[in-house]
Amino acid sequence: MPLKIAVHGAAGRMGQRVTALACADANFEIVAALESATHPALGQDAGVLAAVGEIGIPLAVVGESAADVVVDFSVPDAAIAAIAHCLEFRKPIVIATTGFEDEQEAYIHKAAGTIPVVWAPSMSTAVNLAMKLTEIASNALKDLPSGVDVEIIERHHRFKEDAPSGTALRFGEIVANAMGQTEPTHGRAGRLGPRGREEIGYHAVRTGDNPGQHTIIFGMLGETIELKVAATNRDCYAQGALLAAQWLAKKPPGLYTMNDVLGL
Repeated sequence: MPLKIAVHGAAGRMGQRVTALACADANFEIVAALESATHPALGQDAGVLAAVGEIGIPLAVVGESAADVVVDFSVPDAAIAAIAHCLEFRKPIVIATTGFEDEQEAYIHKAAGTIPVVWAPSMSTAVNLAMKLTEIASNALKDLPSGVDVEIIERHHRFKEDAPSGTALRFGEIVANAMGQTEPTHGRAGRLGPRGREEIGYHAVRTGDNPGQHTIIFGMLGETIELKVAATNRDCYAQGALLAAQWLAKKPPGLYTMNDVLGL
């Protein structure tokens, strides 16, 4: 039987792609398409919004449904409301939203004690593999006597609201956990003097419709390593979220990542 999916944030760019790809795959069935109570498209068919034709599922507000798993691509406050709903009805949830405040992150951790949660800053298979490679590189280089300068450059579309991206911050967290950098530096301007060895640099670029690109630079004396991962469209994130939903459906309560989903 197909996995029954509720898409939260269904009218957004990513929600539409989750809907479209799920409709094209016999392993999934969209049973709910959810948005905020003030969204102007409420009541419209979710398939029409996703450009795949009518599927008989109108865009609606969060409520109980027959879903096996909820897939969330929304904004932080809306995502927290969706998690609260999942807690009430004991539904697993895949959280692809980024930009949470500390107290919201704490709420997600607490929720995972009751329901199964996959939470990742990126649902992309390639990004999560790049994170594993970043971990390997960081551990291999951490004791280099001359030191290693790490800079993270991320590029996204002009509509993205948070910067640096949640994915870039996760790359930085992986590096810092291994190598010990304590001072994040967000861009540079002015006469700052030599770069400190405790720095980890972040640079956020916002251009056009770029769906996402991350470069992690390990700069050493005499040589450089760059790990680069780039999306050509948003389907990689939607496919990853659907893969996570399949994996999560029968799992016990707990907080899982895409590393768990992919077996990394």
